[in-house]
Amino acid sequence: MQIYSLINSVFDARVIFGNPRLDSVSRFEIYCDDFIPSLHPPPMKASMRILHTADWHIGHRLYERNRIEEHRQFLDWLLATIREHDVDVLIVSGDIFDTALPASEATNLYYEFLFQLYDKSDTQAVITAGNHDSPRNLAAPREFLKMGHIHVVGGIESGLEDCIITLHSRAGDNAKNAVAIAAVPYLSESELLPHISFETEVERSERYREATRRIYEQCVSEMPSDLPKILMGHLLVDSGEESGSERVVQIGGASPVRPSDFPKGVDYVALGHLHRPQPIHGAEYPIRYSGSPLPMTFKEAEYTKKVYIVDFSESADTQLKEINVPVFKELCRVKGDYDQVMVEAMSGDWSGKYVEVQLTLDAPQLGIGDEIREAFGDREGDVLIVELQLAEQQHETGLSAEDISKKAPEEIFEEFYRTKHNDIEVVETELPRLLETFRELVHIASTQSDETE
Repeated sequence: MQIYSLINSVFDARVIFGNPRLDSVSRFEIYCDDFIPSLHPPPMKASMRILHTADWHIGHRLYERNRIEEHRQFLDWLLATIREHDVDVLIVSGDIFDTALPASEATNLYYEFLFQLYDKSDTQAVITAGNHDSPRNLAAPREFLKMGHIHVVGGIESGLEDCIITLHSRAGDNAKNAVAIAAVPYLSESELLPHISFETEVERSERYREATRRIYEQCVSEMPSDLPKILMGHLLVDSGEESGSERVVQIGGASPVRPSDFPKGVDYVALGHLHRPQPIHGAEYPIRYSGSPLPMTFKEAEYTKKVYIVDFSESADTQLKEINVPVFKELCRVKGDYDQVMVEAMSGDWSGKYVEVQLTLDAPQLGIGDEIREAFGDREGDVLIVELQLAEQQHETGLSAEDISKKAPEEIFEEFYRTKHNDIEVVETELPRLLETFRELVHIASTQSDETE
């Protein structure tokens, strides 16, 4: 038997070395691969490194201040971080832009970053649309970007095939280094659900949850079974903590889903929409909101912004690492009466900082806002807003100017009503009826506005 095996080996070797279509180097490599395995080190363990971010909101303005330079600094930092940590895949879970029709400087910055990512790294990218984005505009150059290993998913009108993406590492030769991604974009109720007359909000919410669950289950069923699986999403998950600056998606948008609605057999869920970085508990695998890299409001400046690095390997469980995003422009809140605010203005270091002043007065004073702006400006601070509150109104409502600019009309109406009526029994009895009437009025006003336009 040993002689027979040796004859076969010699015969195979003659075929290889006698093949005129192979050069000498190729013949030697094939021979070594087949007959001298000891010359080669064992293959590396399969591994992939992912960087998860979301909610860039390029083009965002804070009280009409342009923030494009902050976004430029963030994207420069992000590229440096990707290169430093040898990231295989960048995933961005929605809200690339702040509006559906971003300004040219915002789109230019976005595409400049994608080119730099392609030109200066081996990192691939998967990008999905959020509720702020235009799915059609974001995905318009998708075939062109795909040539640069950048995959963009705007919507699911043509089916889920485009959402299921398998990526192999470009940094190594081992084909085992791969990951499967379900790049699911923002899904509104109007996209997923046919209209049903006289349906309650609870019934519609349950239908949305079921439709979302079926989409993710279908994606997982069509992904390779032997690869790590990542689900992307731009949606609200129960138990997620909002920061107050997220555009409301429940009203005519999308209802919350539960952690248990995501299917089994998944390794990581990369979410966008909530601006506070946070884990979501209730599943057997990690679910994370990466949060927005820039604070969208002064309230958001109170906590640290992050991106997540996720490592997959055959030899260990999924490993997560948080990386803090630097502060590119400091946002500061100053609260107090006139004397307190002026002392802060004249004693603090406000150079290069945005300032929000919440001023308490006994009575309105003409020109006081200009005085405060000038005091901070003398120390190179930029006051974006002076929010005046009379002392007698301090406990009447918890709504600030920032709250009003971000909340839905229905939420503002409900909070205002609750501050004016202390009788809980009356509130719980009358409020649902009033809210229904208020929704009808908002709908009528919206319809008339559309007809006028």
